[in-house]
Amino acid sequence: MHPLQCVLQVQRSLGWGPLASVSWLSLRMCRAHSSLSSTTCPSPERQEDGARKDFSSRLATGPTFQHFLKSASAPQEKLSSEVEDPPPYLMMDELLGRERKVYLETYGCQMNVNDTEIAWSILQKSGYLRTSNLQEADVILLVTCSIREKAEQTIWNRLHQLKALKTRRPRSRVPLRIGILGCMAERLKEEILNREKMVDVLAGPDAYRDLPRLLAVAESGQQAANVLLSLDETYADVMPVQTSPSATSAFVSIMRGCDNMCSYCIVPFTRGRERSRPVASILEEVKKLSEQVIRPPQPPKVLGLQGLKEVTLLGQNVNSFRDNSEVQFNNAVSTNLSRGFATNYKAKQGGLRFAHLLDQVSRVDPEMRIRFTSPHPKDFPDEVLQLIHERDNICKQIHLPAQSGSSRVLEAMRRGYSREAYVELVHHIKESIPGVSLSSDFIAGFCGETEEDHVQTVSLLREVQYNMGFLFAYSMRQKTRAYHRLKDDVPEEVKLRRLEELITVFREEATKANQMSVGCTQLVLVEGLSKRSATDLCGRNDGNLKVIFPDADMEDVNNPGLRVRAQPGDYVLVKITSASSQTLRGHVLCRTTLKDSSANC
Repeated sequence: MHPLQCVLQVQRSLGWGPLASVSWLSLRMCRAHSSLSSTTCPSPERQEDGARKDFSSRLATGPTFQHFLKSASAPQEKLSSEVEDPPPYLMMDELLGRERKVYLETYGCQMNVNDTEIAWSILQKSGYLRTSNLQEADVILLVTCSIREKAEQTIWNRLHQLKALKTRRPRSRVPLRIGILGCMAERLKEEILNREKMVDVLAGPDAYRDLPRLLAVAESGQQAANVLLSLDETYADVMPVQTSPSATSAFVSIMRGCDNMCSYCIVPFTRGRERSRPVASILEEVKKLSEQVIRPPQPPKVLGLQGLKEVTLLGQNVNSFRDNSEVQFNNAVSTNLSRGFATNYKAKQGGLRFAHLLDQVSRVDPEMRIRFTSPHPKDFPDEVLQLIHERDNICKQIHLPAQSGSSRVLEAMRRGYSREAYVELVHHIKESIPGVSLSSDFIAGFCGETEEDHVQTVSLLREVQYNMGFLFAYSMRQKTRAYHRLKDDVPEEVKLRRLEELITVFREEATKANQMSVGCTQLVLVEGLSKRSATDLCGRNDGNLKVIFPDADMEDVNNPGLRVRAQPGDYVLVKITSASSQTLRGHVLCRTTLKDSSANC
């Protein structure tokens, strides 16, 4: 067995968090007056604190390395309802939140939104309370992104703002604790603790279960960190707590990590290797969400079709899902890749694949829309495309990240396909799913990109005519293959100029694509009031485009003669009257159901 697996098994057998041994050893060294930095050891003044002395005395009598060796045993699977014993240096009540208030801020992608819900679920069970008021918070946690330098700079700026809040904290209140969670904590690790002494807690994406312990250690004046990546953590037994009770949709994480190792991407280094949740746990979560009632901010004038109506399956490479938890499926052959595509890793055999999961999830509730993001173009075999075409509640919208229109740049990016293979896949998808809406990601100014490469990307935007797009200038990240083997040789001003050109072309083509909907009637899931007008409602169509329409009385097709107003969670038919690159506008016709709208199409 690999030594790391040995250590992990020992930790699990003891019921400790993943880095409990690391934290304990660091604290023992601190107690022994080693030469650790001030980020690990408390100041002389704080050592006089009575609570600290009690903590240190218990720490001194904690387990030794021999304790780990003697206690090593095969890991046993625990039920989610079981309560783990606290680490030897903490009392059980020190892991409790004592109704301290937590303020959570989320930055970055949908996975971070889901991570916030997971972290809050764990803290809520430990007795913490949630607050939306920054001033009354006892704990402030930032769920961070590291995909680009700008994303990290946003967090540094935010920490600077929070420093003043921490400094002004009245002595009559418990000390304010600040934590950095997610990808930035994983990428920078101790650099954050060294640069910002005000940060008390670091927790990587696989360490959210450890938050109660980390916060308990922070209460003693120590800085606490757990940035250990896991080979198996999926939080399958943690039911995320939605931050908005009035939301019409929810995110469900089905896998974590990424094995693609694209040369520009930091994700494999901040999120770890790919691992998938058991299908059964995903279905259980989706069923609970389908039964969850939407609570509108204001009581509806006429009761609508209340209930959560949309689920988005999440993963860094969501369509490479592979559940190996059921032994009888482990000998199954691997799913075919999209034609003309290759992987950067050895083909994986066995397991229940994405088509199986998508099939099962779509059967949970015929009135619940199913989306998924973010996929890789290589993982679109025909069985997935056929399923999307056949099921009315699987949205006819596919995110197809291209990144570049140049085969030469795609090879440098290690994307596993050429421009020609990508375009062939686009045509195949449009033939397999008539009326499909496509979105994509593009990077401007990648290492070695020439003007000719840029022109090819512009031409791909015009050829495919995406409905939605996410375009960014290249930002080199440490640890990536590009950082070690390529040169970031495109000047910043050139990157920005190319990005502006890509954005301009995208908007032109998206406007053309979206204008094809003018005069058509589309099914829209109502989300709530428009942000720009109190007299308009906002929702999304099957292609995930925002649709704005007046808040007006309408007929309910299931109750002829009854006039109603649309509420969040309702399906309504809207006739489109105008379109831009990002938004559709129209007037509402009636309230309906997903089933009825499909039958009438």
